[in-house]
Formats: sequence, structure tokens, C-alpha cells
Amino acid sequence: MESSSLLSSPFVLLATTLAIIAALKVIALMYHQYTYWSKRGVPTIRTIPGIGTSWRVLLRRMSFPEYSNFAYDLYPDAKYVGLMDIATPLVVLRDPELIRDVMVKDFEHFPDHRTFASEDIDPLFGKNVFALRGNRWREMRNTLSPSFTASKMKVMFELVSKCSREFAEYLTDHPEMCSSIDTKEAFRRYTTDVIATSAFGISVNSMKDQNNEFFSRGIDVTKSFSSFNMLKFFLFRAAPRFAKSIGLNFFPSATTQFFRRVVAETIKTRDEQGIVRPDMIHLLMQARNKEGPNVHTMTLDDIVSQAFIFFLAGFETSATLMCFLVHELAVHRDIQDRLFEEVERHFAEGNGEISYESLSKMTYMDMVVSEALRKYPPMIFVDRVCVKRYELPPAKPGGKSIILEPDCMTWTPVYSLHQDPKYFPNPSKFDPERFSDENKDNIVPYTYLPFGLGPRMCIGNRFALMETKLLIAHLLHKFIFKVTEKTVEPIVFDRKQFALQPEGGFWIALEKRAK
Repeated sequence: MESSSLLSSPFVLLATTLAIIAALKVIALMYHQYTYWSKRGVPTIRTIPGIGTSWRVLLRRMSFPEYSNFAYDLYPDAKYVGLMDIATPLVVLRDPELIRDVMVKDFEHFPDHRTFASEDIDPLFGKNVFALRGNRWREMRNTLSPSFTASKMKVMFELVSKCSREFAEYLTDHPEMCSSIDTKEAFRRYTTDVIATSAFGISVNSMKDQNNEFFSRGIDVTKSFSSFNMLKFFLFRAAPRFAKSIGLNFFPSATTQFFRRVVAETIKTRDEQGIVRPDMIHLLMQARNKEGPNVHTMTLDDIVSQAFIFFLAGFETSATLMCFLVHELAVHRDIQDRLFEEVERHFAEGNGEISYESLSKMTYMDMVVSEALRKYPPMIFVDRVCVKRYELPPAKPGGKSIILEPDCMTWTPVYSLHQDPKYFPNPSKFDPERFSDENKDNIVPYTYLPFGLGPRMCIGNRFALMETKLLIAHLLHKFIFKVTEKTVEPIVFDRKQFALQPEGGFWIALEKRAK
């Protein structure tokens, strides 16, 4: 009796009705996501509604590079494929001409990146040049661009060269480290020293001072992108304000405070002592004095954010490139020997030194690095956000054009393009000859894009290439790279990691050359 009266009470009836309505809305939303692309006649890959990714990736049955190839290869005759990124419609671009249109020709329709944390959610990340949008991005890009011109690279060359020389000398003096060396650990220390001196104006030797704070903070930052933190990453993407309301920080607060303190102290010292140094901090300090109705006032957080993203990109992605490159040289001794001959020729011409001009003349070095970037690009895909309605051509012959609405996204699958045998025959082979003077013009335009394309191409690519080539030159000058029992070949990518990382890590031996 009590049970029937309870069920007939107005409150229970109202709660039940609201629950049913909510459930129906959720079902309708999931159905909308599930059928969004098929209704538009676009080849699509079914994803988990509300999550927007494959269960294979979530359950680690497939690495992200494998999933990228799966999406890319499923419809080989399509210009693009439809997906959902959580609740956002997304197209995976497959056609090189369409990639050109989106990233270069019609850039005004796709000027922005999708970011997981806006500046009001996470100022340290949200204010950097990668995450900024619209006019704020253009202004910051113009401010930073002078830092990466050829003339500035030449000025910073000596700073980077000193780091690479000291790094190689340290290993020479410590042969016990070289019989089996974890190159990821070692090269992160090198990139820490390079960024500390070139971006922050601080001298650090991370091989001698193993526990310096710059290096330890870099490790903290990279842990934020580990598989353990993927749930936190998902929360920031799906519900950023909820993440903020529960006090969630993507980066450790101690790390944020460290970078803010270092930059603030550097600026204070330079202001008080009139110090001028050709680095990023100096250019950002100069930008504080710009005035105008459309000029954003440069704050300490703005400066910290740019220095931080430069540190993040240089610390991890540059070190990873070096690891893959050294691995391939150890595996392919013939390529290593040829590169060594080129390096030694320039060392001899420079009386035991490598100059900026001689580094730029190392054609085989450029070929080897270019091939490493093809086989192991820093980014698996490059994203763009649509800000104005855009008409895409039919995905398949005989199909219909579709309209991409504002806030929809595009992915350019860099890794999969680089692995497509149509553009790069025998793509699993490490072959620097693809980039020889005779062959590089045969590469189909817009299929090779390790640093992206168009106005939002990676601003620091020249710097990354310079520090990589310098390190390889100094190491080859002193060592032979050899495989060890820990060297994993062929490389198998770790399914727990979002970026390209091999299972078992990076391990080689460094054998001192007889002089």
C-alpha cells in the first residue's frame, strides 16, 4: 500500500519523467554523433559515442600510430574520412591538394588549433603561441618570429654548439656510461641545457648536475602526457570548467611556479642591469613596450607561457628525434659511415670546429635528418579548427560536397602520409636517398610535413634542426654508434603512449673512435 502511494506521489512521477527525458536526450545525442557523417554520405569510422575514439585505442589493443594508419587506409579512394572527436565532427584529410587548401590556400577558414586548456583554465599552457587563436595568435607569432630567423640562428649557434661539445666531451670522459646508454635519458639532458641557455639565458650542465631543477621539471612536464594522465587529458578536453572547478591542474603547480619564478628573476635582473641577450626572453621583453589600440599588453604570464612551450617542445620532441636518428645510424652502419665522412671533412676544414656555415653545407646530414623526420615525425597528426563555413569537395567520386561548420575540426595524418607507399615506396626502409638533390623534387607536394604547413607551421623548426645536427656531428666525431642486446629492431611502438615511443626504450652503445 505504502509502495503504491509512493510511486504515485507527484515528486516521484516528476523525477521519473525527468530521468526518462534526460535518458532520451542522451540517446538522441549519441545517435546524432553516431550517424553524423553517414547521413552526409561521408565515409566514416564508428567511434564510441560521447568519447570519440576507438575502443581499440582505449583498451590499448592498438597504438595511436596504428589507429592513424587504420583510419587513413580504410577508404583508400576517399579524399577524407569522417570521425567524431568527443562530440565534435572531425575529418581526416587524405588528399594532398585538400591538405594544401586547408592548411595554406584557405588558411583563413582554418587558422586555429584545438587546445585542451584555454588561458582562463590553464594560463601557463593557454597563452602560448600554439594555443592562442585569432589576432592574439598573429600578434604573438609576429613577436616571436624574429627569434627564429637565419640571422638569429647564427647568433645562437655558438650557445648550442657549446652545449653539444660539452655533452660529447662528458661522454668521452665517462666511458662507463657508453657500453649501453639510454639515449632518451641522455638526450633530454642535452636539450635541457640547450633550452636553458637559448631561451632562459641560464647556463646548465645536466650531465654534471644530474638533479638540476630544469631537468627535473622537464620530467614532471612529460609525465603529464603519460598514459596514466590520459583520463585527466580527456577531462580537460570534454569538461574543462568542471576540471578547473575540482582543482585539477594539467601541469604540477610546483612546475608552473618554477618557470614563473625563473622568468621573473631573469627579467628583473636584465631590467636592473641593462643586460641584452639575443634570445626569446629579450624579444618578449621588448614586446612589453609596444603600444596601439589592437596591441595586447604583454604580461609576465604571456612571457612565461612562450618560454614554457619552447621548453616543452625542445625538451621532449627534439630529444625523441635524436633518439630515433641515432638508432637508425646504429642499425645502418653504411649510412653512419658515410655521414661520419662528411662530418669529419667539415671538422678538418674548420680546424676541429663546426661553424654555422659548415653545418648548413652538410648535404648528407640534411638527407639523414629529413628521412628520420619522415619515418618518425614529431606529430602523428596536425589539427585545425574551422572558424568559417567551408565547402569540402565530394569525399568519393560521384558523391556530394559537404559544408564544414564552424568549430568542426580537421586532422592531417602526418605519420600515415609519411608511411604511404604511394608517396614513399618501401616506407619502412630508412633511406636518406629519398631526399637527395636528384630525388627530393619527386616527392609529391604536401605529403611530407614533419613540422606542419602554412602560417601555423612549427615556428622553431630551424632551431630543432640546428641542435639535432650539431649533436649528431659532435657525437659522430668522437664515437661509433652500435646496437646492443637492448636495442629493439625493428621498432615496435608502445601502445601506452600517445606519441611515437618504442617498447623497451632507446638503447645503443657508443664506442670511442681511435684517433
